[in-house]
Amino acid sequence: MSDAALPPGVSELFGAEPVFSDDHEGRSGGVVQVNGTYWMKRGSVARAEHERLAWLAAQGVAVPEVVLFEADTLVLADAGVPSLAAANAPGKAMGVALRRLHDLPITLCPFDGRLDVMLAQAAVQVRDGLVDAEDFDDDNLGRTPEHVLEQLRAERPGAEDLVVAHGDYTPSNVLEGGLLIDVGRLGVADRYRDIALAVRDLEDDFGPDEVRAFLAAYGLSEADPARLRYYRLLDELF
Repeated sequence: MSDAALPPGVSELFGAEPVFSDDHEGRSGGVVQVNGTYWMKRGSVARAEHERLAWLAAQGVAVPEVVLFEADTLVLADAGVPSLAAANAPGKAMGVALRRLHDLPITLCPFDGRLDVMLAQAAVQVRDGLVDAEDFDDDNLGRTPEHVLEQLRAERPGAEDLVVAHGDYTPSNVLEGGLLIDVGRLGVADRYRDIALAVRDLEDDFGPDEVRAFLAAYGLSEADPARLRYYRLLDELF
Protein backbone atom coordinates (compact mmCIF):
# COMPACT_ATOMS: atom_id res chain seq x y z
CA MET A 1 0.00 0.00 0.00
CA SER A 2 1.34 3.43 -0.92
CA ASP A 3 1.06 6.29 1.55
CA ALA A 4 0.72 8.65 -1.45
CA ALA A 5 -2.86 7.41 -1.80
CA LEU A 6 -3.70 8.40 1.77
CA PRO A 7 -5.28 11.69 2.86
CA PRO A 8 -2.61 14.30 3.78
CA GLY A 9 -3.17 14.20 7.54
CA VAL A 10 -3.01 10.42 7.63
CA SER A 11 0.13 10.36 5.50
CA GLU A 12 1.77 12.87 7.83
CA LEU A 13 0.81 10.82 10.88
CA PHE A 14 2.28 7.63 9.46
CA GLY A 15 5.56 9.21 8.34
CA ALA A 16 7.63 8.86 5.21
CA GLU A 17 8.00 5.07 5.20
CA PRO A 18 5.01 3.50 6.96
CA VAL A 19 4.94 -0.25 7.47
CA PHE A 20 1.57 -1.83 6.67
CA SER A 21 0.70 -5.34 7.80
CA ASP A 22 -2.36 -7.56 7.58
CA ASP A 23 -0.57 -10.36 9.42
CA HIS A 24 -2.47 -10.00 12.67
CA GLU A 25 -5.08 -11.71 14.79
CA GLY A 26 -8.41 -12.06 13.01
CA ARG A 27 -7.32 -10.54 9.69
CA SER A 28 -10.89 -9.39 9.26
CA GLY A 29 -12.98 -6.25 9.30
CA GLY A 30 -10.93 -4.66 6.50
CA VAL A 31 -8.30 -3.46 8.98
CA VAL A 32 -4.52 -3.20 8.58
CA GLN A 33 -1.89 -2.51 11.19
CA VAL A 34 0.42 0.44 10.58
CA ASN A 35 3.86 0.88 12.14
CA GLY A 36 2.84 -1.60 14.84
CA THR A 37 1.04 1.32 16.52
CA TYR A 38 -2.12 2.16 14.60
CA TRP A 39 -5.03 0.35 12.97
CA MET A 40 -6.48 1.67 9.73
CA LYS A 41 -9.68 1.16 7.78
CA ARG A 42 -10.79 2.84 4.56
CA GLY A 43 -13.97 3.32 2.58
CA SER A 44 -17.60 2.91 3.58
CA VAL A 45 -16.73 0.50 6.40
CA ALA A 46 -14.47 3.15 7.90
CA ARG A 47 -17.19 5.80 7.77
CA ALA A 48 -19.74 3.46 9.37
CA GLU A 49 -17.31 2.47 12.10
CA HIS A 50 -16.29 6.06 12.85
CA GLU A 51 -19.90 7.12 13.35
CA ARG A 52 -20.61 4.22 15.66
CA LEU A 53 -17.40 4.56 17.66
CA ALA A 54 -18.21 8.20 18.34
CA TRP A 55 -21.73 7.31 19.46
CA LEU A 56 -20.58 4.45 21.69
CA ALA A 57 -17.91 6.61 23.33
CA ALA A 58 -20.57 9.23 24.10
CA GLN A 59 -22.58 6.51 25.87
CA GLY A 60 -19.61 5.56 28.04
CA VAL A 61 -18.88 2.29 26.22
CA ALA A 62 -15.23 1.25 26.07
CA VAL A 63 -13.94 1.52 22.50
CA PRO A 64 -10.52 2.15 20.91
CA GLU A 65 -9.28 5.73 20.68
CA VAL A 66 -9.88 7.42 17.32
CA VAL A 67 -6.58 9.06 16.41
CA LEU A 68 -7.73 10.54 13.11
CA PHE A 69 -10.59 10.37 10.66
CA GLU A 70 -10.00 12.06 7.33
CA ALA A 71 -11.85 11.59 4.05
CA ASP A 72 -12.57 7.85 3.97
CA THR A 73 -9.77 6.80 6.33
CA LEU A 74 -10.11 5.85 9.99
CA VAL A 75 -7.03 5.52 12.19
CA LEU A 76 -7.34 3.91 15.62
CA ALA A 77 -4.79 3.67 18.42
CA ASP A 78 -3.64 0.20 19.35
CA ALA A 79 -5.35 -0.64 22.64
CA GLY A 80 -2.39 -2.71 23.77
CA VAL A 81 -4.48 -5.70 24.86
CA PRO A 82 -5.46 -8.95 23.10
CA SER A 83 -8.95 -9.95 22.11
CA LEU A 84 -10.98 -12.52 24.01
CA ALA A 85 -10.25 -14.98 21.20
CA ALA A 86 -6.86 -15.38 22.89
CA ALA A 87 -8.35 -15.96 26.35
CA ASN A 88 -8.59 -19.37 27.98
CA ALA A 89 -12.16 -18.88 29.18
CA PRO A 90 -13.86 -15.87 27.53
CA GLY A 91 -17.49 -16.78 28.12
CA LYS A 92 -18.14 -14.76 31.28
CA ALA A 93 -16.40 -11.63 29.95
CA MET A 94 -18.32 -11.92 26.69
CA GLY A 95 -21.60 -12.09 28.58
CA VAL A 96 -20.80 -9.14 30.84
CA ALA A 97 -19.76 -6.92 27.93
CA LEU A 98 -22.82 -7.83 25.86
CA ARG A 99 -25.20 -7.22 28.76
CA ARG A 100 -23.71 -3.75 29.17
CA LEU A 101 -24.18 -2.98 25.48
CA HIS A 102 -27.71 -4.36 25.29
CA ASP A 103 -28.75 -2.29 28.31
CA LEU A 104 -28.25 0.96 26.36
CA PRO A 105 -31.57 2.68 25.52
CA ILE A 106 -32.56 1.93 21.93
CA THR A 107 -34.28 5.32 21.71
CA LEU A 108 -30.85 6.98 21.78
CA CYS A 109 -29.36 4.84 19.00
CA PRO A 110 -29.46 6.42 15.52
CA PHE A 111 -28.41 3.25 13.69
CA ASP A 112 -30.92 0.71 12.36
CA GLY A 113 -30.11 -2.99 12.15
CA ARG A 114 -33.67 -4.33 12.17
CA LEU A 115 -34.61 -7.16 9.84
CA ASP A 116 -36.22 -4.87 7.26
CA VAL A 117 -32.84 -3.19 6.85
CA MET A 118 -30.70 -6.31 7.09
CA LEU A 119 -32.74 -8.41 4.66
CA ALA A 120 -32.68 -5.56 2.16
CA GLN A 121 -28.89 -5.34 2.53
CA ALA A 122 -28.61 -9.12 2.23
CA ALA A 123 -30.56 -9.02 -1.03
CA VAL A 124 -28.08 -6.47 -2.42
CA GLN A 125 -25.16 -8.64 -1.29
CA VAL A 126 -26.65 -11.62 -3.11
CA ARG A 127 -27.60 -9.64 -6.21
CA ASP A 128 -24.12 -8.14 -6.54
CA GLY A 129 -22.32 -11.47 -6.04
CA LEU A 130 -20.66 -10.34 -2.80
CA VAL A 131 -21.45 -13.48 -0.77
CA ASP A 132 -18.74 -16.14 -0.54
CA ALA A 133 -20.68 -19.41 -0.34
CA GLU A 134 -17.43 -21.32 0.18
CA ASP A 135 -17.11 -19.55 3.54
CA PHE A 136 -20.49 -20.74 4.81
CA ASP A 137 -20.68 -22.69 8.07
CA ASP A 138 -20.39 -26.44 7.60
CA ASP A 139 -24.13 -27.01 7.87
CA ASN A 140 -24.75 -24.61 4.96
CA LEU A 141 -21.94 -25.65 2.63
CA GLY A 142 -23.24 -26.54 -0.83
CA ARG A 143 -26.11 -24.08 -0.63
CA THR A 144 -26.39 -20.98 -2.80
CA PRO A 145 -26.75 -17.46 -1.40
CA GLU A 146 -30.09 -17.23 -3.21
CA HIS A 147 -31.42 -20.25 -1.32
CA VAL A 148 -30.20 -18.85 2.00
CA LEU A 149 -31.94 -15.54 1.30
CA GLU A 150 -35.14 -17.34 0.35
CA GLN A 151 -35.08 -19.27 3.64
CA LEU A 152 -34.44 -16.11 5.65
CA ARG A 153 -37.47 -14.47 4.10
CA ALA A 154 -39.67 -17.51 4.61
CA GLU A 155 -38.65 -18.10 8.24
CA ARG A 156 -38.46 -14.48 9.38
CA PRO A 157 -39.44 -14.22 13.07
CA GLY A 158 -42.76 -12.56 13.75
CA ALA A 159 -41.28 -10.10 16.26
CA GLU A 160 -37.90 -8.66 17.20
CA ASP A 161 -36.64 -8.25 20.77
CA LEU A 162 -34.82 -4.98 20.15
CA VAL A 163 -31.57 -3.83 21.76
CA VAL A 164 -28.50 -1.90 20.68
CA ALA A 165 -26.71 -4.79 18.95
CA HIS A 166 -23.05 -5.00 17.99
CA GLY A 167 -23.80 -6.88 14.78
CA ASP A 168 -20.65 -9.02 14.71
CA TYR A 169 -20.27 -10.10 18.32
CA THR A 170 -17.50 -12.68 18.40
CA PRO A 171 -14.57 -13.23 20.78
CA SER A 172 -12.18 -11.59 18.32
CA ASN A 173 -14.24 -8.38 18.37
CA VAL A 174 -14.12 -7.92 22.15
CA LEU A 175 -10.79 -6.92 23.65
CA GLU A 176 -9.59 -7.72 27.13
CA GLY A 177 -11.30 -5.28 29.47
CA GLY A 178 -14.49 -5.24 27.41
CA LEU A 179 -13.43 -2.86 24.63
CA LEU A 180 -15.56 -3.34 21.53
CA ILE A 181 -14.04 -3.28 18.05
CA ASP A 182 -15.34 -3.78 14.49
CA VAL A 183 -18.58 -2.00 15.32
CA GLY A 184 -19.49 -0.99 11.76
CA ARG A 185 -22.69 -3.07 11.85
CA LEU A 186 -23.90 -1.77 15.21
CA GLY A 187 -27.56 -0.78 15.33
CA VAL A 188 -30.95 -1.43 16.86
CA ALA A 189 -31.69 -5.11 16.23
CA ASP A 190 -32.92 -8.30 17.84
CA ARG A 191 -30.65 -9.33 20.74
CA TYR A 192 -30.16 -12.71 19.05
CA ARG A 193 -28.21 -11.09 16.27
CA ASP A 194 -25.38 -10.91 18.83
CA ILE A 195 -26.20 -13.92 20.97
CA ALA A 196 -26.23 -16.28 17.99
CA LEU A 197 -22.73 -15.39 16.82
CA ALA A 198 -21.30 -15.44 20.33
CA VAL A 199 -22.78 -18.88 20.99
CA ARG A 200 -21.55 -20.18 17.62
CA ASP A 201 -17.95 -19.11 18.14
CA LEU A 202 -17.77 -20.03 21.81
CA GLU A 203 -19.19 -23.48 21.06
CA ASP A 204 -16.82 -24.07 18.15
CA ASP A 205 -13.64 -22.69 19.72
CA PHE A 206 -14.05 -23.13 23.47
CA GLY A 207 -16.79 -25.69 24.09
CA PRO A 208 -20.18 -25.86 25.83
CA ASP A 209 -18.93 -24.77 29.24
CA GLU A 210 -18.03 -21.35 27.87
CA VAL A 211 -21.42 -21.06 26.17
CA ARG A 212 -23.05 -21.69 29.55
CA ALA A 213 -20.76 -19.15 31.22
CA PHE A 214 -21.63 -16.60 28.55
CA LEU A 215 -25.38 -17.08 28.88
CA ALA A 216 -25.22 -16.98 32.67
CA ALA A 217 -23.20 -13.74 32.70
CA TYR A 218 -25.54 -12.23 30.13
CA GLY A 219 -28.55 -13.19 32.25
CA LEU A 220 -30.22 -15.72 29.97
CA SER A 221 -31.17 -19.07 31.45
CA GLU A 222 -31.35 -20.75 28.05
CA ALA A 223 -31.13 -19.66 24.44
CA ASP A 224 -33.91 -19.97 21.86
CA PRO A 225 -32.66 -22.55 19.31
CA ALA A 226 -34.81 -21.20 16.48
CA ARG A 227 -33.50 -17.67 16.88
CA LEU A 228 -29.94 -18.93 17.18
CA ARG A 229 -30.31 -20.74 13.85
CA TYR A 230 -32.01 -17.80 12.13
CA TYR A 231 -29.42 -15.18 13.03
CA ARG A 232 -26.53 -17.49 12.27
CA LEU A 233 -28.08 -18.01 8.86
CA LEU A 234 -28.47 -14.26 8.37
CA ASP A 235 -24.76 -13.80 9.10
CA GLU A 236 -23.87 -16.08 6.18
CA LEU A 237 -24.81 -13.28 3.76
CA PHE A 238 -22.47 -10.69 5.33
